[in-house]
Amino acid sequence: MKIAIIVPMEEEAEFYKKHFKSENKEVFGTTEFDHFSVNGNDIYLGLSGIGKVNATMNLTSLLTKEDIDVIFMTGSAGSLQEDVKRKDLILPNKFMYYDAHNTSAGNYVEGQIPQEPAGYTLDNAFRTKFAAYLKEHDIPFKEGLIVTGDSFIASEAQKDEIKKNFSDALGVEMEGAAFAQVARHFNTPLVAIRAISDNGDANADNDFDKFVKEVGAKAASIIASYLEETVLD
Repeated sequence: MKIAIIVPMEEEAEFYKKHFKSENKEVFGTTEFDHFSVNGNDIYLGLSGIGKVNATMNLTSLLTKEDIDVIFMTGSAGSLQEDVKRKDLILPNKFMYYDAHNTSAGNYVEGQIPQEPAGYTLDNAFRTKFAAYLKEHDIPFKEGLIVTGDSFIASEAQKDEIKKNFSDALGVEMEGAAFAQVARHFNTPLVAIRAISDNGDANADNDFDKFVKEVGAKAASIIASYLEETVLD
C-alpha cells in the first residue's frame, strides 16, 4: 500500500524524520519527499508548505505521479472554542474555507467554492479504523469541523468574525480544506489529525512558536505508531 504523509512545516515533520530512516528521496513538482517502508507499506513524507496554494500544489504533484491509497495529514491548528485547549488532538470530520464568501454568486453557503461542495466531509474506512485505534489506546481526541484560510489568526476579533459563520468550528488552520479538496478530486481517502498549538488570540504568535514543534511531534508520534502497529487494507 502507498501512503502519503503530508505536513505543512519542517517543525511538524521533525519527529517523522528522526523516527523513520529515509531510504531515498524523490522530487514531485517542487517538493522533495522522503520515501521509506513501514510495516510493508511505501510511505511518502513531504512538506506541503504553508497556505492553501502550497498545500494544493504539492499534494497534487504527488498524486499525479503516484497511485496513493490514503493520505495522512498532521500538524497544528489554533483553537476556536473555549473547551478546545492547547495540546488537544482534533480528528476533523469536515473541512471548510472560512475565507470563501460566495453567497452572492449563486445558491452557495459561506465557505463554499462555486461548483464545489459546501464542505469536505472526511468519511472513509481508513479514518474509521484510525478513530477506533485512538479509542482502543485511550488517546483523547475531539471530532468536528476545522476551518481553513490564508491568515494566521491572532486576535479575538478575527476569531469572532470566523465564528459568525462557523459557530461550531473547533479549530482554524491554513491547509486542511485545500488538502481535502484535492483528495476529493483524486478520489483518495484523507485522514487528518491536528494538535492545538495556540488559542488564536493575541498570544497566538508566542504560543505557536513555543508549542508547534511539541504538538507536531504529538500528532506525528501517534501516526507513526499507528502505521507500525496496524495492517492497513
